[in-house]
Amino acid sequence: MFLFKTPVLVCGEGFRVFLLQYCPMVSERFRPTPWCWGGRLQTLLRVLIKSRPSVSYRNELMRTRDGGQVSLDWVDNVESVCYPDGSVRPTILILPGLTGNSRQTYVLHAVRQATRRGYRCVVFNNRGFGGEELLTPLTFCAADTSDLEQVVTHLKHTHPHAPLLATGVSLGGMLLLNYLARKGKEAGLVAGVTMSVSWDTLESCASLEQPINWLLFNRHLTRNLCRAIQRHRKILETVVDVDHVLKARSIREFDERYTAVMFGYESCLEYYQAASPAYKLPQTAVPILCLNAADDPFSPKHALPVSLAERLPNVALLVTSHGGHIGFLEGLFPRGEGYMERLFGQFAQAVFEHPNALQEACSAPQHTAQ
Repeated sequence: MFLFKTPVLVCGEGFRVFLLQYCPMVSERFRPTPWCWGGRLQTLLRVLIKSRPSVSYRNELMRTRDGGQVSLDWVDNVESVCYPDGSVRPTILILPGLTGNSRQTYVLHAVRQATRRGYRCVVFNNRGFGGEELLTPLTFCAADTSDLEQVVTHLKHTHPHAPLLATGVSLGGMLLLNYLARKGKEAGLVAGVTMSVSWDTLESCASLEQPINWLLFNRHLTRNLCRAIQRHRKILETVVDVDHVLKARSIREFDERYTAVMFGYESCLEYYQAASPAYKLPQTAVPILCLNAADDPFSPKHALPVSLAERLPNVALLVTSHGGHIGFLEGLFPRGEGYMERLFGQFAQAVFEHPNALQEACSAPQHTAQ
């Protein structure tokens, strides 16, 4: 069927050989659900029909240097058969999307993929979205990696001998990429995985402001952001005009009235330039696998960093023809794990089981492969 296409893999020759050998899903045809193959439908239906695996978390409130706190949800996996020694048990740090937390379906399925392989999981809930109270008038944005830096330092201190991989979804992936670019070889991670990242924030905003996308996605996300501001109104109104923020009717208006003001940017444009990870890829050092769909309404395909991925030995960009935003639904009844979750699990296993091969592959002389 014309819908069943092999994803396009853009990366260096060394990384490509590694992926084909240890993560063969990169060459597997993605078969989107035949009655739900369009990007918008995949994006919408994922929220409505995906199953919610049962996951029990251990919550930790980690204090930050500015006097605030972030909520970390742990799955220690103490019954791991593959890694009974907790001190060396591989750990996966999960970063949810814009208004997400540890209860999102894509997070629960990622935890399932990881724990069945014996790994430990930690979900980093963005400030104000993990159920915790704000102790300082500060939340989060895609360009501010300070909280993530403290979380990674905390995890490395807690389990210094356990390899750490991080995966970010949507805005969580943007945050992860900005962190990796900022830290370079000092990132403390063995690898990274991103799903449905918006590579160029300006282009993403323009796409989401198309009338149908505004109606289906932009309006809903803006309302969720405003609800979070309303919930923390008492502490946030000391630094922003909350009433003005709550009148925002789009993500761009929200970022103009809140995010740019909160984080000291002169304009929303300046913030969007700082938040966009595409241009920072050359500053990254650890291996990164990035999954995007060509029909993602949040991340238009012309903004994908294809030319950069071609030149970098540590970056692999995998692009499916269909899948939408965090969708990637497959099969007739796509309630369970899908392409995105299976790819994540297989890549994580490849990273943890073949670390030397991965390091060699991503440091080899560069030859472009597609």
